[in-house]
Amino acid sequence: MKKIFFLYLILSLVACRKETTDKTNNQLAVTDQEDTLKTTTKKNHQIREVKKATIVPKLDGNMDDPVWKEVIWYGLDQKWLGEDYTVDDFFGRYKMVWTPEALYILVEIKDNKLYDQNKDPLTLWWDDDCVEIFIDADNSGGNHQFSNNAFAYHVALDGNVVDLGKDKKPLLYNNHVTTKRVTKGDVSVWEFEMIVYDDTYEEGKVNDPVILKKDQQLGFAIAYNDNDGSKERENFIGSVFIPGEEKNLGWINADVFGTILLVE
Repeated sequence: MKKIFFLYLILSLVACRKETTDKTNNQLAVTDQEDTLKTTTKKNHQIREVKKATIVPKLDGNMDDPVWKEVIWYGLDQKWLGEDYTVDDFFGRYKMVWTPEALYILVEIKDNKLYDQNKDPLTLWWDDDCVEIFIDADNSGGNHQFSNNAFAYHVALDGNVVDLGKDKKPLLYNNHVTTKRVTKGDVSVWEFEMIVYDDTYEEGKVNDPVILKKDQQLGFAIAYNDNDGSKERENFIGSVFIPGEEKNLGWINADVFGTILLVE
């Protein structure tokens, strides 16, 4: 009888231990999934294919690189802010290609007056003439106003690149975007090389850029801030249609970005 009792006791302890272990392992699995799960809020729209460049474009502000002859223009034609404008005041378009190391963007802007009132690049940078490039490395969308979930690079006439950091203060990101601009008359040609960083980017630390590859999707939009001499910018003209009355959303919400698909 005693032997039967001890055998029952041993079997009960083993079963109890197994149940506890299974519960713990299951709970850990759930916790790990919750920690690594990233919510995607964006619904893809304006999906555009971007061709891979076999020869990297030279950043010289010209359009004579062979790769630029192989890809099509897209318009900067969506009024996000300001009054109606005429083609004599503004006209804009852009092209894009990629390599594993960077995105390359060619922009042509017809602007009858280039205006840079703030010599300090970190003061009211959005009220000067500038190209603004929006990029979301994982195309997840969502708020990025004071985070690195996505970036809104304001590229000034002098080449300085500004966005808001996690501390809610403007920072220079000149090592993210390199540009060359050539202006003849009222037409400016900008060439950009943009290194892509994801939401793990930390200011002041060593950060690995994203290695771009075929079939990768990224959130993207581009715009131009136009000011012909006023205290504040007069127009903000983008590449993506944004529904509703409030269209100045790109610097806050990456859901409004279009989607680019990298192809060969």
